[in-house]
Amino acid sequence: MTAESSFKDELVYVSALNEFVYCPRRYYYQRFHDEIGEPYELVDGRSKHEGAAKRGGWVHERYFRSEDLGLHGKIDLVETDNGTPTPVERKRAESGEYYPSDELQIAGYCMLLEDAIGEPVNVGYIYLYSTDTRHPVRITDDHRAAVRRVVERIDQLSFGDVPPLIDTRSKCEACSARSYCMPAETAMLAPDMAEGTEWEGARPEEPS
Repeated sequence: MTAESSFKDELVYVSALNEFVYCPRRYYYQRFHDEIGEPYELVDGRSKHEGAAKRGGWVHERYFRSEDLGLHGKIDLVETDNGTPTPVERKRAESGEYYPSDELQIAGYCMLLEDAIGEPVNVGYIYLYSTDTRHPVRITDDHRAAVRRVVERIDQLSFGDVPPLIDTRSKCEACSARSYCMPAETAMLAPDMAEGTEWEGARPEEPS
């Protein structure tokens, strides 16, 4: 079995929607190259999840999958207080904010719930550890369409087909994939991969 074929016909993790939107190139290296270590935010977030699960048992991870959506994943917490199951996704979020990629992830969980229960799930919550606040996200048709588009793009990603560099250089500073991605070197040797981004015209730093 080739490296590429081993990834074919797999359902997409809902968390991958967030990762792909944040940086398709980083997601590529995470998916096809297992050398990349986990970033601090992920490890720290997981420890918070596990710690919360031990405090009174109020965390109930539930696994869902949908062949129709091409998605699967574990939802941190499913609330049923209002009679309709509502997903809650928790984020470390040192900035005290959540981002469009986080909205896409919670939309994916809402769609998985919809598929499982056969009823609309139009609201999800993002809980931020850094501020101890919950933020409702109303799921629109635009969210649902965006989820399907990203699932399709991820499905089309193949081994060796490395995405171009992203526009925002600041995302690359502490990226766990930087030693494999080599953005400055890529911008110099394959300028078409950096065209229209903040990396355009970049050169590798000289060793001190």
